Amino acid sequence: MTNQAPLKDIRVLDLSRFIAGPFCAMQLGDMGADVIKVERKGLGEDTRTIEPKVAGESLYVMMYNRNKRGLALDYRHPDSIAILKDLAAKADILVENFRPGTLEAMGLDWETLHTLNPRLIVVRISGFGQDGPHARRPCFDVIAQASSGLMSMTGPADGRPTMAGTFLVDFTTGLYATIGALNALRARETTGLGQVVDVSLMDSAVSFLMTAIPEYLLLGREATRNGSRDRYTAPANNFQAADGEWVHISTGNDTLFPRFAKKAGLEHLLGDPRFSSAAARMQNVDAIEAEVAAFVAAHTSEDVVRMMDEAGVPCAKVARISDVVNNPQLHHRKQIIEIDHPTIGKLPMHGVTVNLSETPGAIRRPPPSVGEHTHEVLAEWAGYDERRIAQLEAAGAI
Repeated sequence: MTNQAPLKDIRVLDLSRFIAGPFCAMQLGDMGADVIKVERKGLGEDTRTIEPKVAGESLYVMMYNRNKRGLALDYRHPDSIAILKDLAAKADILVENFRPGTLEAMGLDWETLHTLNPRLIVVRISGFGQDGPHARRPCFDVIAQASSGLMSMTGPADGRPTMAGTFLVDFTTGLYATIGALNALRARETTGLGQVVDVSLMDSAVSFLMTAIPEYLLLGREATRNGSRDRYTAPANNFQAADGEWVHISTGNDTLFPRFAKKAGLEHLLGDPRFSSAAARMQNVDAIEAEVAAFVAAHTSEDVVRMMDEAGVPCAKVARISDVVNNPQLHHRKQIIEIDHPTIGKLPMHGVTVNLSETPGAIRRPPPSVGEHTHEVLAEWAGYDERRIAQLEAAGAI
């Protein structure tokens, strides 16, 4: 293993806010990139006001902005665009998630940036894409969940459409943006040129739909809400144990179901033609789930998980966050960690998700305060001397 992170020579100019863009830039920072988070002077990005807060710091911002340095600009000041151009000229990647057209209105359109720095990769994250009939519509994660059909597939079968419990579309869009940036870096090794990476929340959400699109277009079947019941195999659902906790058992295929039945003392089900195959169990899903529910209800959640583990059947307690933060596997994998933060003290958060054996990522910096590193970034990246920086500060541009 070396001490050199894979992206140690890459410079990232992060103009984004909220989740998807900052999450993308953070992934690049975790792998060693020098990431500069640009925010408006004073308050910073809007999410800095979001609760909950600890020591005046928004935990929302803390989770997506580690491994970055902070630079603050007054976007209304005429010198701010010149500063951004000077920084873009030295960057490898620029990440933005303004509404389409905003970057152009700022005088930072692709043609200008590409002329300024032909090697620059511009990662553009939007709600519906940079072009098309809906491109200019405002969009948040939940709007993408609703627009994509994902929300109509989520929730109880007899209940209302439900959003996911977290902003999974934002996070996935950030990951797609990261994949696009890495692909563009690889292509640049051959061409010597940067390019635009265009990802959207809507496109990301549609990628989650499994078989729903061909199932509707080829078979005329609409994918509807199914609760926690698997759409393709049975039994696979949440079941309540004797201690009131819930467990999820996934034992639907024809290899796992016999293991389950034997371990649960339900061998007689193996001779029942209603349950003799995965297809038969799907046709009799209520009946087979009733059998599983009765078994689970007679045992504690801990016993059910232990028995299924012994049988090699996928099963887990439906964990609360209080369970997750004490999960020994996550601690062993360094996925729940603490970093030092100058205001908060010990800041708990998730670890570096991608593990590389030879060039691992690392958390080198806590999330920056607004403009914390403005002077050093302008000196290092843009080559400004102290006199120039003092002039910009006196003029109110930084």
